[in-house]
Amino acid sequence: MSVTHALAADDRGLDVLLRQDPELAEILLAERRRQSTTLQLIAAENFTSPAVLAALGSPLANKYAEGYPGARHHGGCEIVDVAERLAVERARALFGAEHANVQSHSGSSAVLAAYAALLWPGDTVLALGLPHGGHLTHGSPANFSGRWFHFVGYGVDAETGLVDYDQVRTLARTHRPKAIVCGSIAYPRHLDYAYFREVADEVGAYLIADAAHPMGLVAGGAAPSPVPYADIVCATTHKVLRGPRGGMILCGSELAERVDRAVFPFTQGGAQMHTIAAKAVAFGEAAAPAFSAYAHQVVANARTLAAQLAAEGMAVTTGGTDTHLLTVDPAPLGVDGRTARGRLTAAGIVLDCCALPHGDSRGLRLGTAALTTQGMGEREMRAVGTLLAAVLRGEADTAAARADVRDLVREFPPYPG
Repeated sequence: MSVTHALAADDRGLDVLLRQDPELAEILLAERRRQSTTLQLIAAENFTSPAVLAALGSPLANKYAEGYPGARHHGGCEIVDVAERLAVERARALFGAEHANVQSHSGSSAVLAAYAALLWPGDTVLALGLPHGGHLTHGSPANFSGRWFHFVGYGVDAETGLVDYDQVRTLARTHRPKAIVCGSIAYPRHLDYAYFREVADEVGAYLIADAAHPMGLVAGGAAPSPVPYADIVCATTHKVLRGPRGGMILCGSELAERVDRAVFPFTQGGAQMHTIAAKAVAFGEAAAPAFSAYAHQVVANARTLAAQLAAEGMAVTTGGTDTHLLTVDPAPLGVDGRTARGRLTAAGIVLDCCALPHGDSRGLRLGTAALTTQGMGEREMRAVGTLLAAVLRGEADTAAARADVRDLVREFPPYPG
């Protein structure tokens, strides 16, 4: 059974939009049709509940609220203060953190605030290199991180695809970074947070966990938590957590003021109160027993999909996954990553390209959070893996594969009714 429900309230909102601005309304309806007729395998995406969408579309969107509860720079914040306090309390309880800041507009802005709280421009930071799955905020020259700080990249073993922990320690001892970042956008295994903490302590560095991807699994008890080990944990509230698009920061009480001031007024202005309310809804949903079952099913589905793709002849990085995501090399099927993504998109299978740990080749990154929200299980993962491989081999006609995808999504609609 799907975790999501019918969008009655959303339909009423679209009725209003259809009357006032039919051009824009049709764009929204087209996106709904796209989501309802294709398979969403992008690891960073999910389907929020109607309750989360209701909060996003609420009158809280009208309120300007620079500052924090009880210390705003605008009047009339007594109600939104309650909403933000609730979001903070729920985040702290959900993740066992002493302090939570829920104002970050995105995962990248959360990382920016973490750097602002702990670092000065020019400081050295040790993070996973971009070719090995590091994020833009982990030192890309096109990003603020690469422009303002000196990044040293550790990597993964070319054969196993696993983080080279010995290299982490060696580089830390050599470069004596001010901070070490552990986290990735494409690493399918659990990170050893205790090891990173040990290395950080050895060289006197702060430890920042960029847990944007696994944080929903952490909430559901399906992944280890970085909170007991990291000085600051940055995360997003979408992905597996299934909330609105946004970020959050968790830390100990000793860094709370520095983190809050790094978010506002240093890197952001007014808080988006409708999004903060939607985060509170998502935190409440994630605290329910049903979410734990969901998170564990996400992992079971990812492992089944990885096994099926391996059986179809693809090279699965690290030999499998511990999380919601997996990366694969489609080259054994005679196609490179970018070409594979194009063929699959035409067949209604939506996913991403990613760097692979060997050479300059590109692979595919897949995630099972959205399909699991729709109610799909291991049987459907095997079917998806088989269909995906058939498309890449050229054994499945694009139109026929698209029809198969529509039939499957019709059986498991993201928003029934």
